[in-house]
This record gives sequence, structure tokens and C-alpha cells, in this order.
Amino acid sequence: MSTAGTRVRPAAVAGRFYPADPGVLAADIDDLVRDAFEAEEPGSLPPKAIVVPHAGYQYSGSIAATAYAMLRAAKGSVERVVLLGPAHFVRVDGLATVSVDALETPLGPIAVDDDARRAVLTVAGVSVDDSAHAPEHSLEVHLPFLLRVLGDVRVLPLVVGRAEPATIADALDAVWGGPETLIVVSSDLSHYLDHATATSRDRETAAAIVGGDVDAIGSHDACGATGVRGLLVAACRRGLHAHLVDLRNSGDTAGSHDRVVGYGAFTFTVAQPRTPLDTGQRDRLLEIAVEAVRSRLAGGDDAIPKVVDLADPALAVAAASFVTLQRDGALLGCIGSLAADEPLAVGVAKHALAAAFSDPRLPAVTTDDYTAMSVKVSVLSDLEPMTVESFDELMAAVRPGIDGLLVTAGSRRATLLPSVWEDLPNPARFLDALWAKAGLARGAWPPGLTVARYETEEFDDPGPRMLAE
Repeated sequence: MSTAGTRVRPAAVAGRFYPADPGVLAADIDDLVRDAFEAEEPGSLPPKAIVVPHAGYQYSGSIAATAYAMLRAAKGSVERVVLLGPAHFVRVDGLATVSVDALETPLGPIAVDDDARRAVLTVAGVSVDDSAHAPEHSLEVHLPFLLRVLGDVRVLPLVVGRAEPATIADALDAVWGGPETLIVVSSDLSHYLDHATATSRDRETAAAIVGGDVDAIGSHDACGATGVRGLLVAACRRGLHAHLVDLRNSGDTAGSHDRVVGYGAFTFTVAQPRTPLDTGQRDRLLEIAVEAVRSRLAGGDDAIPKVVDLADPALAVAAASFVTLQRDGALLGCIGSLAADEPLAVGVAKHALAAAFSDPRLPAVTTDDYTAMSVKVSVLSDLEPMTVESFDELMAAVRPGIDGLLVTAGSRRATLLPSVWEDLPNPARFLDALWAKAGLARGAWPPGLTVARYETEEFDDPGPRMLAE
């Protein structure tokens, strides 16, 4: 509805994608969010951004609701929603907003935030194009959710066309704000694959989103891939981490299994200090490492973690890790990463495979090795630069038994995990080994040399095991 002097974009898909009757629509959303809230048990801190699907409510409404449920605590604090969705009907170069004052919904109009609109229009690649918004459902389907969950908020609608991720991130930066501003990116996942293929494809896409892998997400993975990629760039700039909340497809909700559309719900929150893993999480990571090796030896596919592992925030958060394999105390392989650039569960699986079959220092693990193999997983803290300026200063500052060290000197780089202190308990011997591994002369301190330390959380599975388990 419009009032005199107010320009309103009419609802285009009410009665098709969601109920046009206000009472039915409100009740449907309330039921979806209540069911999702009870199932997902949201955390105490509302997310800064979410990624949610935009199909008809009977298909994707329950998936979207799992992310919206986590916003219930933000009602009253969120005043503005920046809403991005892909252009399905009109060609758009860059991003397009609207000129109108409000967007109509069966639950009443939702005002457009004029201050945010003015701010975003200062960004190169953002323009006004009402024609792109007129038929577009990717934004409209979220308006009733926003009104029911957050109440009286304003929106900045942005249809995303052909744009670079950095352009979208720049637009988001211009209107990022604080806790009063929520970012919502609208996207479905794979389209028109069979159920099994879609499930596999969408798991890979979910892992890429959680891991912040911008280049791994293409238009065949998500219709809103451009907006998602832009959010990932902005999230990286702001130190946000993505979490998978739900991952299903139309075959799981209201359609056949022959040609399905994938749906995922993700939240983005400020990274919190990592807490120690509990026994169940440690056991699951060890199982992932063992299963990866077993699957390769048995001739199966690489065992990259299923979506259930990414649903646990402790396993889905980006974290650096190493996997060490031994047999009777002899090293079979040790591979890892110092960069927290992918989900912990995914990294452990990849490192286990690399340690078993791609460690250049050692032959590949055999079936006999596997049956007697012990597995150690090391989860690393963030790197902490050390303000030391000489080998002697470093020797005095390092903490035996606690610190892992990374030394970098030009193209030379090496690290030793804290577990190495077990064999080299003396700081001088530990540092000598690190310097030798980096190809540096003992005690040398070339210009530009840097040292960073980190700690690890370590746990192991001593075996033995059977290949058929």
C-alpha cells in the first residue's frame, strides 16, 4: 500500500512464492522460524550477515528460517538491512538499487533507507535501476521474514549483476555500519541436478563458503554466486567467519529427486577466541583423518568431510592444522598448513591424505602401514609475531614445550611444531634444527628475518586398525 507522496515498488510474487494473505503469511513465517529456533538452538550473538535461499517458501522457507531464527535476539537493535540478490530477469552491470521510498509486502510496506542509498551510490559500479527490481523475486521473498523477525527496519535493496567481488565488497563497506546494520545475501545453490549429484555439489560449495574460498564458487554452484563472493571478500576484510546452518534441496522439502535446486543457510560472525575442542570433536577429527587414508587405500573417493562436520562450528571454523602419521615411532608423513584458510575438518582430511601419500620425504603409506598407523592431529593457534632481533634474543624468549616457531628469511621458510620439543628439549638444539630446516647457517640472522610463534592443541589415535573397518 502507498500513501500520498510515497513511491512504492509493488510486490511481484506474493501469492506465488509466498502467501498473499497477511494472516496466513505471518503465521507461516512464525511457524518456520519457531521450528528452526527449536531445532538449531541459536547462539547468543546474532550474526552480522547471512546467506539465505530465495525459492518459494514450500521449497526453501524452512532452510532460510534456520538463519533467520538466529536473528531473533537482534530485534530492536538492527535498524537497517542491506539486501543483495541476483538479477534473474534484467541485465545489470554492477549493482542496482531503487529510486522508490518503500517496498510493498502483504504485511505492509518496508521503507528504503535513503541515507544508505546515498552512501552506496558513491561507489563505482552502483546505480539506480527500478526495472531490474520490478519483477525480481530474489529480494522480495525475504522482506516478510525481515518484518516478522526484526520488526520495523529499513532496507537497502541491491540487485547484483555482472560485478567483481571487490566491487560488491566496496559497496558493502560503504554501508557496513555497526550492530544496527545486517547484511543479507540471497542465493540458491545448484540447479536441476539429480538429488545425489546436487547433494555432493552443494557440500563442496558449502565448504568453499565456510572456508572463504572466493575462487571456488562459480555461477553453476549458486545463482547468487557473485553476491556470495563479494560478501566473502568483505567478510575477510572485517574478520568475519562463515558458519553453515542448514543444507538441503528441493528433493528434501517439497519436490522430486530427479531435478532439484539446492539451498543453504549460512551465518557470518566476528571470529571469537577459539575454545579447546571437546572429546567428541577431537574424536571426530581423528576419525576424519583415518577415514581419508582408509578410503584412498581401499580405492574409494577421497573422504572430505560431509556437511554434518561443517555444521559443528568448532569443526567448520577456519583453522590451521597438521596431521602426523607414524608407525612404531617411525614417521610415515607429516603435512599441514600454517594458514587458517579452510574449515578445520576439511583441512584435517586433506592433510591426512597428503601426509600418507604426498610427503616428498617418505614413501606412500601402505596397507600394512595403515593397520599399525598412529594418527596425531595438531590444531594451531593464530601466529604471533615475535619482536626479537637476534638468535640469542630468540633463544631467551622461546618457551620450551609450548611454542611452535615459524622462521622466514626471504624465500626460506620453515616451521617446527611444539611436539618437536619432546625430541629436542634444549632451546639451542630446537633452534638449530629449525634453522637447518630453513637452510640457514647456525645462528645466522639475515636482514628481514622474522619469527612467529604459535601453540597447538594435540590429540592422537594410536591404532591399530583394520582396513575394512
